[in-house]
Amino acid sequence: MVLSAAVAWQAQGWRLGRQLATQEQALVQQRLDQAEALHGMLLAEREQRQGLEQRLHDNEAKHFQELTDAQHAQARLRDRLATADLRLSVLVERDTTCAPVPAATGAGGVDHGPVRARLDPAHARRIVAITDEGDRGLIALRACQAYIRALAP
Repeated sequence: MVLSAAVAWQAQGWRLGRQLATQEQALVQQRLDQAEALHGMLLAEREQRQGLEQRLHDNEAKHFQELTDAQHAQARLRDRLATADLRLSVLVERDTTCAPVPAATGAGGVDHGPVRARLDPAHARRIVAITDEGDRGLIALRACQAYIRALAP
């Protein structure tokens, strides 16, 4: 009887050991599946991050190029103003109620177009400086908007 109890006890231990081994194997397989799923998610996240970094890099390069182009254009404009190659002028509004009628037409003809007044070079330089700051501000604003759009899903 002791022998049969010992054999039954041994058989029961083997069955329990087999069940524990099966459960452990299932748990290991579940952990492996979870690790593979996590690895796939990490790869997808890495690809998204790299894509975002590339878009941000492209936006930064575009912003830098726009800023450089604007600075070159402003420098050319300042140089042309400094050499008197270019003169800035403004339209002067005529008072049509008091406009004199020319008595005779000359050989060059009568110009009834808009009257323009030339600006002093110092004022022209100040205006160009103001527009330069405005251009840089608009370029920076577009760069910020592009950055936010790139970050938005």
